[in-house]
Amino acid sequence: MHLQIDPVGGLAGDMFVAAMLDAFPALEAAVQAAVRAAGLPERFRCELLAHADHAITGKRFLVSEGSKAPGDNPAPGADHAHDHEHGHQPFSVIRERLVAAPLDPGVRGHALAVFTLLAEAEAEVHGATIDGVTFHELGEWDSIADIIAAAAIIESCPGATWFVGPLPLGSGFANSAHGRLPVPAPAATLLLRGLVVRDDGIGGERVTPTGAAIARHLMSLPGKPPRARRVLSTGVGFGTRTLLGIGNFVRVIAFEREDAAGVGADERVTAIEFEVDDQTPEDLAIALDHIRAHPSVLDATQMAVFGKKGRMMVAVRVLCRPEAEDAVAGLCFDETTTLGLRLVDTRRRTLSRVSRRVPLDTGPVDAKSARRPSGAVTTKVEARSLKDTKSHAARRKIRRLAENIDTE
Repeated sequence: MHLQIDPVGGLAGDMFVAAMLDAFPALEAAVQAAVRAAGLPERFRCELLAHADHAITGKRFLVSEGSKAPGDNPAPGADHAHDHEHGHQPFSVIRERLVAAPLDPGVRGHALAVFTLLAEAEAEVHGATIDGVTFHELGEWDSIADIIAAAAIIESCPGATWFVGPLPLGSGFANSAHGRLPVPAPAATLLLRGLVVRDDGIGGERVTPTGAAIARHLMSLPGKPPRARRVLSTGVGFGTRTLLGIGNFVRVIAFEREDAAGVGADERVTAIEFEVDDQTPEDLAIALDHIRAHPSVLDATQMAVFGKKGRMMVAVRVLCRPEAEDAVAGLCFDETTTLGLRLVDTRRRTLSRVSRRVPLDTGPVDAKSARRPSGAVTTKVEARSLKDTKSHAARRKIRRLAENIDTE
């Protein structure tokens, strides 16, 4: 799948999330679960609301305290209203909480990557180390939830390629915890390095630091967009500002690859292989979870093998992005007892996949559908949707029902 992000009115974390959920409504359950797993207090709620502006309809993603109504006290900037107390949380604390939270490793990896980009930019602005950075507005729960939600969405689009259109630069000044600052904010300006911007003559904050960090992260994900593509869906996500003569929204267009009847183009990856025979199974399992959490790790597997002198060993194989092989190799050395690694340049080919929510009489389930080269669409129910279902027969029945509904 290829995803095109058009920042028509600007780009903020909530606008990106709203646009993607408008295009893929089935992802909302995964987003809600991830935000709660990250520790969102019960007094806050995440809502996907219908919205319209300049005759365009779409969605807004709002995080607020339960006692306040959606839309109260809207902020003048592109991001949504900060309708609760300021967070003022150090990056080191947020990082520790995300590492300890019961998040999917892929979601955790994307979230940490975005937060790290923000921390690096803030550290450069203030002449500090990233562990010395304290997030102010970005330490509030609405901003944290935006990043977790964005990470859950990105993880739900495995193998996707991304394109972010030219970002509106904006102008003027905006209020912050550090006083009035020029637009774009200093951290956002650093995050915009390498990205294409445009000046459409409309002032104010058009790209928030969170929006800029998400754009940077998306553009760092490898892969080439397909030459031939077919439109799958589109979505619109709104910010809180009302702009003169233009809608303040982000548009997402999702394309299906047509390279080979649903088969994606070859992608180069690095395979890191090694064996261990002196690490306990419990500790190795923890180590592999840490390795899988790296944002550039695609998969990590293990199997039992016989080694020298007939000893049982565990063979480990880690797939990662080629540009991150040094970092991932270092992680393998740090997390395991191995003394040597084999790095192999290889290729992989994947089918495009779409996550969706399938309604059943017994309750909705999450599933992934893939188009085979023959044109057939196959569906697999996510295991997490069946964890509370008792008996093999009941789980098999739900799988069959979901597959039949999806292919009818």
